[in-house]
Amino acid sequence: MKKILITGGTVFVSRTLAEYFVSKKEDVYVLNRNNHPQPKGVTLIEADRYNLGATLSNYSFDVVIDANSYTGEEVSLLLDALPEIKEYIFISTSAVYPETLSQPFKETQQVGANKYWQSYGTNKIEAEEILAKRVPQAYILRPAYIYGPYNNAYREAFVFDCATSKRPFYLPSSGDMILQFIHMNDICKLVDKLLETKPVEKIYNVGNEVTVTIKEWVEMCYDVVGESVEFIEVSSDVPQSSYFSFPNYEYILDVSNQTAVIGETIDMKEGLRESWEWYRENQEVVTKRDYFGAIEKMLEEKI
Repeated sequence: MKKILITGGTVFVSRTLAEYFVSKKEDVYVLNRNNHPQPKGVTLIEADRYNLGATLSNYSFDVVIDANSYTGEEVSLLLDALPEIKEYIFISTSAVYPETLSQPFKETQQVGANKYWQSYGTNKIEAEEILAKRVPQAYILRPAYIYGPYNNAYREAFVFDCATSKRPFYLPSSGDMILQFIHMNDICKLVDKLLETKPVEKIYNVGNEVTVTIKEWVEMCYDVVGESVEFIEVSSDVPQSSYFSFPNYEYILDVSNQTAVIGETIDMKEGLRESWEWYRENQEVVTKRDYFGAIEKMLEEKI
């Protein structure tokens, strides 16, 4: 039994990781402020990560999974508070790659500012650099768009809402922009395998081997709800992020290192079916954006 500390533990990524390792009979601790319900089977360490003090000084963990550090400061504060560090896994982001690089992005390419992700990406870069310097054995994961049960971002849930309302879907241009996703359970599987096999490579792009277009993704979302979709194409003159869940930015990750560790990822449609089954009972968990308002106010005049 491994003693595992997971930062967060109550929302999407960190919660799924906590539940996964509880199901594997590991001794799971979660570090959070206790503002949300805790997963079953975990031990709560209630603290503010900006004021940890001696909170962790009497603990010894086999593994630290940092699932919710967004800046170098947050990583540094956690490292300072831990009396020792054995295995460490950091959930970073694919937003660390500049949009100007050749694609698919490879882990060996130079990271840097991306105009679409701005400070989110550069803050994660700083966090990665501090971690690599202080904990050279740490693994760093750079996921594409994450989906699955517990997803509190209004992404697939927005399309499910369109489908259940039997609305036509307002499609950015022809809908041929490519999206790359990864199911949260595949991230759990990767983390587990890295801890088990301890490969030499320390940085991993994380995503499905097969990408989809916006149109294909929306069709799958409607299909798992049990509805057919009618598309209305929207001019590129309309800001895409005002009425759709993703910015007008296409990128692809090279995930060959990930594939070498875990093999094939979850089928996209099956993963979306799991998301739908969860969402239909947990709609209040998702942070919804007013895409429908934008559509009603703006798009009718600008298509």
